[in-house]
Amino acid sequence: MTNYFDLKGRVALVTGASSGLGVQFAKALANQGADIAIIARRTDRLEQVKQEIEAMGVRCLAVPCDVTDSKQIAAMVDTVKKAFGRIDILVNNAGVGKGIPAATQTDEEWLSTTRINLDAVYYVAREVGKVMIEQNYGKIVNLGSIHSMVAMAGSPISAYCASKGGVLMLTKALANEWAQHNITVNAIGPAYFPSEMTQEVIMTDAFKLAVQAYCPMGRPGKPGELDGAVIYFASDASSYTTGQYLAIDGGWTTI
Repeated sequence: MTNYFDLKGRVALVTGASSGLGVQFAKALANQGADIAIIARRTDRLEQVKQEIEAMGVRCLAVPCDVTDSKQIAAMVDTVKKAFGRIDILVNNAGVGKGIPAATQTDEEWLSTTRINLDAVYYVAREVGKVMIEQNYGKIVNLGSIHSMVAMAGSPISAYCASKGGVLMLTKALANEWAQHNITVNAIGPAYFPSEMTQEVIMTDAFKLAVQAYCPMGRPGKPGELDGAVIYFASDASSYTTGQYLAIDGGWTTI
């Protein structure tokens, strides 16, 4: 039988891969046999993750890059292509989460969220897309959120919701544009998972009450519960699936 989830011989590029979900995604793909390029700003953390991934028996390249800087992105993609010869998979994971009331939010606070959560997703996809178009193959997985679809009562997250909603429509637009090049573009929409970015939030009593109210499963996600979706969208199991958004949220968006 064919193992459609086998990623041996594939090269995956993961942004925001110095901590949290980015590390989990990189390791999930490495566990399926893919060679990995990990991208983030924090060089020391990247080197640590690189060693952990190489211990899994695959090649790993760590490339420091600020994903809000399109020139750095172009140089980074060139470095990865020269090292591996191709880029088959992109996991567009880098992001930030901030809660600031809309009426008092400054221009810079708004832009600091949208630059990373939306602009950077496009910039990285654009540069990696050029490589994928040339090789006539690619699998792009963008990180949306449950807040690509819904807001949350009492939570001032207008910039976050706008940026993640934008990721959903960018995913659909790129899927439409690049299908002719044998490139699929999909998005996953996680609810709240433990990570460096969310740790302070999910430990509060207010958050625990919110989970009980909004999440039918009554809990945050657990490490590893996003792996299956990322592997599916990164593999040939999803060869006829593009422009889709998969919520992994314990039922949060059913309400």
